[in-house]
Amino acid sequence: MNARTFLDTNVFVYTFDSASPAKARRATEIIRLAITSGKGMVSYQIIQEFLNVALRKFARPMTIEEAQLYLMTVFVPLLSVHSSASLYADALRISGRYLLSWYDSLVVAAAVQGKCGVLYSEDLQDGMKIGNLRVENPFR
Repeated sequence: MNARTFLDTNVFVYTFDSASPAKARRATEIIRLAITSGKGMVSYQIIQEFLNVALRKFARPMTIEEAQLYLMTVFVPLLSVHSSASLYADALRISGRYLLSWYDSLVVAAAVQGKCGVLYSEDLQDGMKIGNLRVENPFR
């Protein structure tokens, strides 16, 4: 992990997917490297989306205590991009230029603002380039 990397929500969700053990292992390794290298990051949006899924949609939803522990140990070390008017403006430009959904545009804009070279996401086209940012599907 040489370049700064941005991790999309699905990376975190897959760590809890017992039906896909290979994806769970890969996701766990990506998160571990992101934290230990100091080069991984997320935005507030990723945390919100993950917690919504973890608290409501997991086969065994997280408890509030489990969610708080995950927040502090996994997300706090990675949280680098916060909500701002410039983030929304960048996301609007990206949405218009690349015809991405609003939420995907927010993820891309946060990765760009974080000066990331790689965005790990299963939701966007693998290999897509947006400026210096390359989208990589780590589960292909």
